[in-house]
Amino acid sequence: MNNFYDDIGIFGDRTAIITESREKITYSMLVSESDRIVADVESRRIAFIICDNTLEAITGYIACLRKRIVPILINYEVSKDLIVNLYEKYQPYYVYGDTQLLERLFDLSQFIKISQFRKYHFYKTDVKMEYKIHDELALLLTTSGSTGSPKLVRQSYKNIVSNTNAVVQYLNITEDDRAIMTLPMSYTYGLSIINSHLLQGACIIMNDFTLMNREFWQLLKDEEATTFGGVPYIYEILKKLRFERMDLPSLHYITQAGGKLSKELAQEFCAICKQKEIKLIVMYGQTEATARMSYLPWEKAEEKAGSMGIAIPGGAFELRDDNGNVIEAEDMVGELIYKGDNVTLGYAESYFDLNKGDERNGILFTGDMAKVDKDGFFYIVGRKKRFLKIFGNRVNLDEIEGLLKKEGYECICSGKDDEMKLYIVENNSENDIDNRIRNFIIGITHLPRSAFKILKISQIPRNEAGKILYSKLPD
Repeated sequence: MNNFYDDIGIFGDRTAIITESREKITYSMLVSESDRIVADVESRRIAFIICDNTLEAITGYIACLRKRIVPILINYEVSKDLIVNLYEKYQPYYVYGDTQLLERLFDLSQFIKISQFRKYHFYKTDVKMEYKIHDELALLLTTSGSTGSPKLVRQSYKNIVSNTNAVVQYLNITEDDRAIMTLPMSYTYGLSIINSHLLQGACIIMNDFTLMNREFWQLLKDEEATTFGGVPYIYEILKKLRFERMDLPSLHYITQAGGKLSKELAQEFCAICKQKEIKLIVMYGQTEATARMSYLPWEKAEEKAGSMGIAIPGGAFELRDDNGNVIEAEDMVGELIYKGDNVTLGYAESYFDLNKGDERNGILFTGDMAKVDKDGFFYIVGRKKRFLKIFGNRVNLDEIEGLLKKEGYECICSGKDDEMKLYIVENNSENDIDNRIRNFIIGITHLPRSAFKILKISQIPRNEAGKILYSKLPD
């Protein structure tokens, strides 16, 4: 299998990166700058890359992989407390980021500046502690939804190479593709888009605009982007923006992952994409599987709306019941188990864990409950931990959320056994919403009124990739 970081120079004068200011960077330039900024940096050390979606950040990422430095990618918008916590837990030898941001996070007078690339600087930190790093450890990423936890996913070189090659294969990415970034590169889905396009000598349009910025759509049109990816929240935004009315002739396909897209929204976008002659490819993945585990072939998007599809090339799924037995029958719900070379090594919670080997042996218990149909297509029904026992009845919180959303309520669910909490986004124009929601849920579940507690929130807490942060809900 090819790897995109060592072999990246073969694409020479092809455009690798287009910045939001329309600057074009060739593969030769990317390699040259990557190697230069780490020329005096030691291999097999931990480096924080505090990154935004910029040329500087992606250059530092490629530099670390090529030099066999192990980066921890941290989004620049996360809290100072998290970064300080990670610093104490992982004792990085290096930090790389925008100097103005680094000055707010660290006492740079204690650090040594090694190199500079535009607004980013590489610093040697004040860490002197020696600790071992496993030979196969390539990258550390926060788990999706991490806000204060130091738990990171340990990805190996084999994991990254395997998953990147599989993504290229099933998406049929070519050197003519131009992917515009809609997700942070510190998020496994966003990073997967970068990796897979670099492998093929394609082009990545780096930017930190949101879909609500006109500049994003102008950049997409001017640079003729052929694809972008989005989590379900992004598709909700696209619906509000009337995506069906947009004239985007360069767009060939769009992808979705980072959570289950409701069947209704999947069907709606199937129809939109069919009319616009854009391929819609729904996918499923986790940071613990490097990035992707499944995809729904675009030809099946309409017929199998709501499905996460089939396993990626080189991967395989099975379902197991509560006793660990493999489920063979169709439409029976069990925990989804994935097997493949992209299953990561395990977790780390401090530098003590960085010399650990492979703790998963290519098998991932996803924590998702799923079923499979007669044609071998899988469907997620909820998270294993997102089920409550309410007065002896098993209730699927994800299903309840979906039903509420279908009724037009902006509401999310949490709680504990015998008490479901319904968090409603406040809207002063709605009268008696508490009773209407409570009566609606009682009508569906036939459970007593005392089983439900309704709380008001100003907005749904989300991470930088748009995923709901249930841990941030008030008690």
